[in-house]
Amino acid sequence: MKTIGNILWFVLAGFWLALGWAFAGVVCCITIVGIPFGIQAFKLAGFSLWPFGRTVVATDEGSTVLETVFNVIWLLLFGWGLFLASMATAVLLCITIIGIPFAVQSFKIGVLALWPFGRTVIAD
Repeated sequence: MKTIGNILWFVLAGFWLALGWAFAGVVCCITIVGIPFGIQAFKLAGFSLWPFGRTVVATDEGSTVLETVFNVIWLLLFGWGLFLASMATAVLLCITIIGIPFAVQSFKIGVLALWPFGRTVIAD
């Protein structure tokens, strides 16, 4: 079931989401100070391609001060907008019964888009 969900996700939205995240990552990495943000965008691009069967978890070593500062910068600049867009998409997907599994994936992407530093994506 995960494979079918991932294929449908990839065809309907995943490719374009990943392409957008990858483009944002390249733009961030062009500027030297944006490299940490570009790495997080690439993480989101990979997760956006194939979200079924994967989970976002906090890293084991705990949150450092630098991660917290980067998360606050991310949140203030564009994290809140990306989070709200993912949540709005998820709510719209929840309206239809067939869209609920895709809404769950959109919720997971939204959580990672809100606070990406100090989190990683693992297989279920």
